[in-house]
Amino acid sequence: MELPVIDLAPYLAIADAGNREGESTKRVSGLTELCHEVSRLLKETGALLVKDPRCTAEDNDRFIDMMEKYFEKPAEFKRLQERPFLHYQVGVTPEGVEVPRSLVDEEMQEKLRAMPKEHQPLIPKGPDPKWRYMWRVGPRPSKTRFQELNSEPVIPEGFPEWKETMDSWGYKMISAIEAVAEMAAIGFGLPKDAFTSLMKQGPHLLAPTGSDLKRYGQEGTVFAGYHYDLNFLTIHGRSRFPGLNIWLRNGQKIEVKVPIGCLLIQTGKQIEWLTAGECTAGMHEVVVTKRTIDAIKLASEQNRSLWRVSSTLFAHIASDAVLKPLGHFAESPLASKYPSICAGEFVEQELSVINLKGNKGES
Repeated sequence: MELPVIDLAPYLAIADAGNREGESTKRVSGLTELCHEVSRLLKETGALLVKDPRCTAEDNDRFIDMMEKYFEKPAEFKRLQERPFLHYQVGVTPEGVEVPRSLVDEEMQEKLRAMPKEHQPLIPKGPDPKWRYMWRVGPRPSKTRFQELNSEPVIPEGFPEWKETMDSWGYKMISAIEAVAEMAAIGFGLPKDAFTSLMKQGPHLLAPTGSDLKRYGQEGTVFAGYHYDLNFLTIHGRSRFPGLNIWLRNGQKIEVKVPIGCLLIQTGKQIEWLTAGECTAGMHEVVVTKRTIDAIKLASEQNRSLWRVSSTLFAHIASDAVLKPLGHFAESPLASKYPSICAGEFVEQELSVINLKGNKGES
């Protein structure tokens, strides 16, 4: 199964004109159907491919070029950007730190064993062998109860273009997420800003991962074990090496192919909370597949970098905002499973599980 691609251009044009003229995007025929399609895909597949004219293939390439250069640096250089005392929420997380939830969550392991063989994820042997860089994007609140989730950024020496490249790509991807969040809200019968108003000053993280295919390029290697994301929505630019598998709501496993110039959006745990489980956090893994091996061969022949970079951005609900089912979702029979909780508190609980806040555990 191929995921359909949603072109955001028609929505952006009308939303822009509507903002200028005070028109409601809800009233524009044809647009409502597009919004329903976005909410349907998020609900049924937990994933969405979008084309946003503001996010070009060239932007993605520029970002990946810089991150390849960074990840190719020696480990001792990269460790200078490590901030474990801030739960690794800024700077670099070395390989071997983050523990995939499927390694420590016994309930999840039972579910995995019950899956049909062809849809089972690969079970990791230990922590993820991937590096990750955390870069906050967007303004942070001047007053917050969750200071370590809103810390100052870390810039590596010798990368004068770092801040501009990270911010530029990060802001563009957040703009795409905001458009999708508005469309999903309309599609779900909520006010257009139901989600985006809660995202203001959220601890959004541009969090590219780097996986060394020279060292770990054997088929079946697990770079990111089966997990869900704890944030609101996750967005990725296209990686130069395939290997991302996602699970649809019906339990079917598919290897994602992101067309050039497109972005992949996935549902996280916070949107599940806000919709009382109407959307569920999408499960996924990153592994070395046959297609990854083919891409490694080609990159070697062309003398290109063998670091697999994913340009992942985690869009969050603001730390001091409350997570609870919104609007008509509060009437859902499942609403009691999603009690009110401060988003920052929720994030800290989740980070403990995945070994990024002192305890063993998720991703």
